[in-house]
Amino acid sequence: MHSRIVALLLATALLLAGCAAARSGELGTATTALDTPVATRGAQAARPFLTIAHRGASGSAPEHTIASYDLALELGADYIEQDLQQTSDGVLVALHDETLDRTGRGSAENCTGLVRTKTLAQIKTCDVGSWFNDTYPRYARPEYAGLRIPTLEEVFQRYGDRANYYIETKSPERADRMEERLVALLDRYGLRAPSIVRRQVLIQSFSPASLRRVHALDPALPLVQLFYGEETSRTIQAGLAQVADYAVGIGPSKDAVDAALVAAARTRCLDLHPYTVNERPEMQRLIALGVDGMFTNFPRELNEIAGRASGPAATPARAATTPAACQRRR
Repeated sequence: MHSRIVALLLATALLLAGCAAARSGELGTATTALDTPVATRGAQAARPFLTIAHRGASGSAPEHTIASYDLALELGADYIEQDLQQTSDGVLVALHDETLDRTGRGSAENCTGLVRTKTLAQIKTCDVGSWFNDTYPRYARPEYAGLRIPTLEEVFQRYGDRANYYIETKSPERADRMEERLVALLDRYGLRAPSIVRRQVLIQSFSPASLRRVHALDPALPLVQLFYGEETSRTIQAGLAQVADYAVGIGPSKDAVDAALVAAARTRCLDLHPYTVNERPEMQRLIALGVDGMFTNFPRELNEIAGRASGPAATPARAATTPAACQRRR
C-alpha cells in the first residue's frame, strides 16, 4: 500500500513538472522578463509591462535624435517614440514641436519657424543637440553638438525590425496625406505585417480624425487614442466606447489615471499607456494601479521600478499584446 502511494505521488509530480515546462515553452522569450514581476501588479501580470522611451531616452540625450534612440534601446526600452512633423516637400521627420525654435540652432531662415514651411534640405542644416547641452549641462556631451533631425525613413533604416516604434501623428490636419505617407513607409520597410501580428508599430494621435483615417487605410493597424492633460478619468471614460471602435489603447496624462479608468479600459479591451512619467513615486503608483506601460524620459529608472534589469541583453524588448479574451472580441 505504501509503495503504491509513493508511486502515485511521484507520477503526479512528474505530470505537474511537465505541464509547467510546456507552459514555459508557450510563453517564449518575449515574456521571460515577467519572471521578476512587480508584486503589486496582481492580475496585470498576464500582460507584459512596457517601458516606452518618450522621444527616446530624452532625459539623458537630445530628444528625437539617433543618439536618444540608441541610448533608449541600450537601456532596455521596449518602444522608442517618434513624433511626426512633415516638411514642405512632404517628408516625415521626427520632431515634437511644430516649430524649430526651441531645439533648432542654425540660420534663422532654415532653423526657426514652422517645420511645415521648410524643405528637408533646410531642416537638415539645423543643429538639434546643442540646445540640450546648454539646458542640461549635467548630461551634456560633446558629440551631441551638431546632431541632426532624423527622417522617419532614416529611423526605419537604422533599426529595421530590431526595434518597436510608437509613432504619433502631430498636427495631421495641417499635413498633406501624413497618414498615407506613414503607412507607405511601413510597407516599404516591411513593418506593416509585424505591426498587425505583434504590434511592432503602434500609431497614436490626439486627433481622432487622424486615427480614423489610418483605420480606413488598414483596420488591422494598432492605434492608440491620446487625451490632453485637461481630461479627467471621468471624461475619458465617457468616450471609451467610441475609441474602442478603432483603437487598441489609450494614452492619458498620468494625472488622469485612477483605478476606475484602469478598470474601464480593461473592460473595453484597451491598453493604457499614460504619459509622461519621470518620478519614481508616480511610476510606482501607476504600476500598482495596473497600467500596461508608460512613457518616460528615463527608461533605466522605470525598468528598475518595474523589476526589470536594464540593458538589451538582460531584458529583451517586448511588444504590446492582446489578451486572448480581447482577441476573440475584436
